[in-house]
Amino acid sequence: MKRTVLCAAALCALGSSAWAQSTVTLYGIVDSGVRIQTNDGPKGANSGDDSKSVTPGGMSQSRLGFNIVEDLGGGIQGLANLEHRFLIDTGAVAATDFWRQAWVGLKTPYGRITLGRQYNVLFDVFTSTFASFKYSPYIEAFKPEIGMSLGARHNNMVKYLVEFSGLRIGLAASAAEGNTNGSNSTRAGYLRYEMGPFAVGGAYEQLKDTANNKVTAATVGGAYSSGPWYVTLAWARTDPDDKFSRPTLNALLGNAGTNGNFGVSTNMDKRDMWSAGVTYQFTPQWNIGGHYWNAKQHSREGTTDGAGKAIFAAGVLDYAFSKRTDAYLEVDHTELSDNPAFTFANGETKRLGYMVGLRHRF
Repeated sequence: MKRTVLCAAALCALGSSAWAQSTVTLYGIVDSGVRIQTNDGPKGANSGDDSKSVTPGGMSQSRLGFNIVEDLGGGIQGLANLEHRFLIDTGAVAATDFWRQAWVGLKTPYGRITLGRQYNVLFDVFTSTFASFKYSPYIEAFKPEIGMSLGARHNNMVKYLVEFSGLRIGLAASAAEGNTNGSNSTRAGYLRYEMGPFAVGGAYEQLKDTANNKVTAATVGGAYSSGPWYVTLAWARTDPDDKFSRPTLNALLGNAGTNGNFGVSTNMDKRDMWSAGVTYQFTPQWNIGGHYWNAKQHSREGTTDGAGKAIFAAGVLDYAFSKRTDAYLEVDHTELSDNPAFTFANGETKRLGYMVGLRHRF
């Protein structure tokens, strides 16, 4: 349960007016599991060995955040969010950016505008509309779908959202500001519509590298949620220019064990991913879910070495001790094919993962 601190209204020094009330909500997740992966030994004779590790975030990455809301009157609210991610096994920062989200904004009767580092529209429409699992949008330790979201977050972003009659419209853009890490400006938008147990949505984004070459990404999907059932179906595509920076693309797509990065090469044309999943809540404490992803990469015309396939599958059994604390058992499978170069770092093409963990939300 989130803990909320209500800052008392202070009298303004000028006149009889008072400052508006601000609500500061401290929230977080602490998650850790024990994970075993097959075919995860060093390259060579021992590549088929298993690896065993304490995973710093099994279902969710551990985090600590602050949500701030101030009532400004006239139906207007001031907003801000700061969110830090950390590795529970070592206490280290989870990424080079200390604040994984850091933005400020205004909410009015005509929509919401936010400025700063925040989630992009691809991630927004996926997590809000056709997330892979009902009670966790994705598995932190195994998330091939996130590889189709162009990094999920962007710096220097301005985002506008408006909702009416079940329809949500989102527009976003991020400024280049002389970035030297390969990524540059973005332009994006999404639509989401919900009616009863059905929700559908789609998003499109264009991202440019520092040489002004671009990669585009699109996703469309829907979900049905009624009683104990949750069913989802989605499609996504990543399509880079021939000259788009491959190191930048590689960083955006992530790694094969979690984000579905397989075989990023000079001759990669585009990548498509279809996915489908089901979650079933069979008691107030127990739920079970499964998801399947099928990814196909195409090669540029006249070439073959950029093509390949990947299949990902995962199942999760979750037990809720309370609204805040749960334990989970997870199994996942990855198989890379159709290209000799599409392997894990140790040369293997198949891998199973097993994980048991504990998570607390507050």
